[in-house]
Amino acid sequence: MKKYSAYSLLRNALSHNRNWRTAWRSPEPKKSYDAIVVGGGGHGLATAYYLAKNHGMRNVAVLEKGWIGGGNTGRNTTIVRSNYLWTEAALLYEKSMQLWEGLSQDLNYNVMFSQRGVYNLGHSLQDMRDIERRVNANRLNGIDAEVVGTAELAKAIPCLNVSSDSRYPVLGASLQRRGGVARHDAVAWGFARAADALGVDIVEQCAVTDIDVRGGKAVGVQTTRGPIASDRIGVVVAGHAGVLAKMAGLRLPIESHPLQAFVSEPIRPVLDTVVMSGAVHGYISQSDKGELVIGAGIDAYNGYGQRGSFPVIEHALQAIVELFPVFSRVRMLRLWGGIVDVAPDACPILSKTPVEGLYFNCGWGTGGFKATPGSGWVFAHTMAHDEAHQLNAPFSLERFATGALVDEHGAAAVAH
Repeated sequence: MKKYSAYSLLRNALSHNRNWRTAWRSPEPKKSYDAIVVGGGGHGLATAYYLAKNHGMRNVAVLEKGWIGGGNTGRNTTIVRSNYLWTEAALLYEKSMQLWEGLSQDLNYNVMFSQRGVYNLGHSLQDMRDIERRVNANRLNGIDAEVVGTAELAKAIPCLNVSSDSRYPVLGASLQRRGGVARHDAVAWGFARAADALGVDIVEQCAVTDIDVRGGKAVGVQTTRGPIASDRIGVVVAGHAGVLAKMAGLRLPIESHPLQAFVSEPIRPVLDTVVMSGAVHGYISQSDKGELVIGAGIDAYNGYGQRGSFPVIEHALQAIVELFPVFSRVRMLRLWGGIVDVAPDACPILSKTPVEGLYFNCGWGTGGFKATPGSGWVFAHTMAHDEAHQLNAPFSLERFATGALVDEHGAAAVAH
């Protein structure tokens, strides 16, 4: 390990970062690339990284209209799990989980992945039947899952109200012990640095204003920093996917909604796991800084605003206080909203399009963060080979015409 003298540390401390090496370059965009990834969030950066690492494509650009991690990647509650119901979705999320488990080592960057477990609460007999069905389906697919009762919940989460006379009586829960949380900013920064080291150009403050299509083929994009040519374009822009699709003459079966989250003032460590409830539309974990990180369901209206409505906040906090009475006097510190794009079956679109050379990664709804590495892994394969990997083949645009939907509304639960 390189040693630093007290003098060198002081010199660098007073240099105002002038002598520090940047995590990634800020290049001027080239006139053309072998592939372009539109969107500098976690999924887009992961796509570029795996294009370079797994498929040897180094002449790649990531075009981000703002700054890296400034969209949904930095506006979520960072929950990671893979306990989805249907085999198609479960295997895709499980691939992502496996990548999460080695991601810090792979990127040589600590993404602060903490496998503290994820509980999904059941409040009725029907909830428990659904939980048991999902747990059994997970086990058949080789994914860890178990059903726990109120006695075990009371022991594992002492601050959870499991009283039978509570407003939302807790009858049990599912538990995925390998689930947990990660640091959203670190995920974006880690993928950006690793992709840059492999030669990928990360171009910030570069908004795509049009997609050039000639003779049914994508040939490039128009941007605020000039035209850029490429015959292979992957669009990974979350809630704005429909806007980008319209530029190419496509209409996607998705709707965009605001999704809110909020954090409290820091308190002493009291919650060392993740607790979710689809029935009451609330979920909660505690950050390493001591803040309670709380999420709600999506706002009912369509929109592109990074904010939400107060009734959703009020409903979520009412539920959290009922489940955790000890938090009733904790003050909220700040809130934010992301823009989520929801497909009719609550599953993503990872697909080629009718425009040759144009690919879309969208429709993750409220489950995008947990899929970050797996999404990039399969989407890079699709872009490199112009053919879906077997893991994302069920999530093509064609399913909305054939009717082969993968309905994950139940397992998608409250939002994560």
